[in-house]
Amino acid sequence: MKYAQLLAELTAAGCYLVRKGGNHQVWYSPITGKRFPVPFHGSKEIPKSTERYIRLNAGLTH
Repeated sequence: MKYAQLLAELTAAGCYLVRKGGNHQVWYSPITGKRFPVPFHGSKEIPKSTERYIRLNAGLTH
């Protein structure tokens, strides 16, 4: 999955960007009430394990 696709899914689920850093962004999920890091790698593919971690913390099932 591309980075932009994952951000679109997070935004559609109501998650929002809390702050930007160097290589990571911190997002907040109103579903789980958690903040979680999302790596910023431009147009590269996100590794499956990283995608799974982000989905778990965001409260998304896929």
